[in-house]
Amino acid sequence: MDTNPILREQLTWHWESQLRPRLDGLSDAEHLWEPAPGSWNVRPGGPGDPVGIDFAYPPPSPDPVTTIAWRLAHVVVGVLAVRNAAHFGGPPASYETWAYAATADEALTQLDEQYAAWVAGVAALGEEGLARRVGEAEGPFADELMATLVAHIHREVIHHLAEVCLLRDLWANGVR
Repeated sequence: MDTNPILREQLTWHWESQLRPRLDGLSDAEHLWEPAPGSWNVRPGGPGDPVGIDFAYPPPSPDPVTTIAWRLAHVVVGVLAVRNAAHFGGPPASYETWAYAATADEALTQLDEQYAAWVAGVAALGEEGLARRVGEAEGPFADELMATLVAHIHREVIHHLAEVCLLRDLWANGVR
């Protein structure tokens, strides 16, 4: 059984037919809209300061509501870029050092780039790569097969971008 194309299609089908088309036309105002008081967001820096992201580990309880900008940044950095760096030769990535997007267009460009790098990296794994152990770069996934990590990352992308789609639905229906 050739598992690699099946795992890739798990993500690419959702990306191409549902998730990515729903992000077209995202405005800066919608991108940064805070749907609840105390929402976590991506914040512009002052003159000469980089854009930052609201973040705490462990997160507060209850978890704050997050904006579209925050969710996109989380998928870009915490879900994809960190894994692209750890497993596919991508540049180093972390929440602390990432150059966060200041606009919706920049965020979507980062998302598209990290998605493309992830899908190419997974394809390059082949069957042998999917069958190897993840290794210490992934903490709780260290003893798992790469196939398990790939399935987890796909669930994360689908899950978080579905939340972005819901936030877009609320914005489109005047919930502000």
